[in-house]
Amino acid sequence: MTGWYAERTPERSAKAVIAVTLLALLLVAAVPVALLAGVVMMLLGHVVGGLALFGGSVLAAALAVALAGLSGMRYLRKLVSGRFRVVLPDGSQYADVAEPESGDPANVVQLDRTEYTEVR
Repeated sequence: MTGWYAERTPERSAKAVIAVTLLALLLVAAVPVALLAGVVMMLLGHVVGGLALFGGSVLAAALAVALAGLSGMRYLRKLVSGRFRVVLPDGSQYADVAEPESGDPANVVQLDRTEYTEVR
């Protein structure tokens, strides 16, 4: 039972991704409230303050969404690279693939001028 619990419990980076995503969702949900508050401020005569409130809320929400997207992609890459192995069609893996010693690649067919035509 402890193995199942340890496997199902999110690690620290997963918790951070969840926290940043929730923060982004809260800030995006606060944008309409900031718009309403900004309109009320502008009606009361504080035009610059209302625009600043709305612009600041949009900027904060955009930054939070970008941060959540970046951290989520980094976590997803780490998760996928740790669980799956990439295998090439010939059976070799990326870690085992080395560049050929010579300058010419191994699977290239050399053609002379009589074997191809020029298309214009």
